[in-house]
Amino acid sequence: MTSLAALGLPFSIPVAPTPLPAPVRLIGNEALATELQLPRNLWNGPDATELLAGNRAWPDYGARATAYAGHQFGRYTRQLGDGRALLIAEIETPAGPRELQLKGAGPTPYARGADGRAVLRSSIREYLASEAMDALGVPTTRALSLVASPLAVQRERTETAAVVCRVAPSFLRFGHFEYHARSGTPAQLAVLADHVIERHFAHLLDTADTFERRALWLSEVIERQARLVAMWQTLGFCHGVINTDNCSILGLTLDYGPFGFMERFRSHHVCNQSDTEGRYAYAAQPAIGQWNCARLIEACTSLLHDDLATAAVRAHALQTVYERAYDRAVMQRWCAKLGLLEVRAGDAALINRLLTLMQQGRCDFTQTFRALGGDDPAVMRTRFAEPGQFDVWLGDWRRRSTAEGSDDREQRARMRRTNPAIVLRNDLAQTAIDAAERGDTSELMALVRVLQRPFDARAADARYAEPAAAHRPALEVSCSS
Repeated sequence: MTSLAALGLPFSIPVAPTPLPAPVRLIGNEALATELQLPRNLWNGPDATELLAGNRAWPDYGARATAYAGHQFGRYTRQLGDGRALLIAEIETPAGPRELQLKGAGPTPYARGADGRAVLRSSIREYLASEAMDALGVPTTRALSLVASPLAVQRERTETAAVVCRVAPSFLRFGHFEYHARSGTPAQLAVLADHVIERHFAHLLDTADTFERRALWLSEVIERQARLVAMWQTLGFCHGVINTDNCSILGLTLDYGPFGFMERFRSHHVCNQSDTEGRYAYAAQPAIGQWNCARLIEACTSLLHDDLATAAVRAHALQTVYERAYDRAVMQRWCAKLGLLEVRAGDAALINRLLTLMQQGRCDFTQTFRALGGDDPAVMRTRFAEPGQFDVWLGDWRRRSTAEGSDDREQRARMRRTNPAIVLRNDLAQTAIDAAERGDTSELMALVRVLQRPFDARAADARYAEPAAAHRPALEVSCSS
């Protein structure tokens, strides 16, 4: 298979990382290193930290950056690109191709005047979120390592630099296709699409007709994005900045910045303080996912046929894929959270009634669903503003469960496997960050271990399952986070 680097210009350009002074590896993901089958000398050898800091080149590979465009808060930006991220390796693993990328490795030609660095605070959040989402079963980029440095970096305050080594089958985004559609040539766009199909959608290569194969590819990309957003919604996860340049062509959760797991349920919760209009609010995420897919279809219409009218017909047909896939996926996941074995008529109303009661009572999202799978869900009735209405709902849910013959014990077990006890709450991340900035990584390491088993309810980990104290102001996170 052809690597991204082998495509050459204009798909990527060689860029040398900027050396990071006095690097120290704070976290190394041993399990992921084993999964990638990294040679011991690259992972634990004397030069390992230098490699993961960007101070040494990966063997037989030159670091590269890519250009992409994107719709940011609904407005098209012609050129963005890897301003502080560098592809340092492409490797083959038993699970398929994997790319290693350093985030915070210094400026590239796409940095637009920025310093190209990441700070310890944001890097810890990126590492924790990547691994937490993977443990929850959500498609995501992964984190291989976190390297810190005493190098001073100026943001809202003076902070210290850090570099995260991220891992994914590909870091290509919707924005890459927008860029080559508008700033490149039709031939370039076709080369990029065919590369992605060959490398990451090889099951489609049996489709002989090139145009049909590309249409099937786009349909699958859209379905993956729909399923991803459905997972976000049913976990109470808010991405915060779902620009097209932050959407993975593989349906992965990409670029952890102002994200947050919602605590007290509010359908219009906004986790990004920079999002003053609520474009990326929790309730808006499904529609934004569809809007972003529409922009991808627009960029790729020319790939669907040489005849523009035929291409337009195929593109129009693709516009309906997202909604169908999302509606199916989100209902399956909501029903699974309630321990139901299948989706039936009336289930949407049952779920919406529960969410309304949760909003009225400002109930914690994660705790509510976890408690419903407990031995006696009725004990949580006092958490609701209208306990009597919850009692009615509880009765309806039990009758619905009985109607499909669910065994109570098996149903509770299914719910405990579906509803996590622990998610990465912002205050948990911030506690680990504060300690790490003081030189104490013990809380960070403890949090990493707990997040690896989110469905376990161990007494020793009880504090990680608790929401932030009601009297504490909500932690504000912005695009710079």
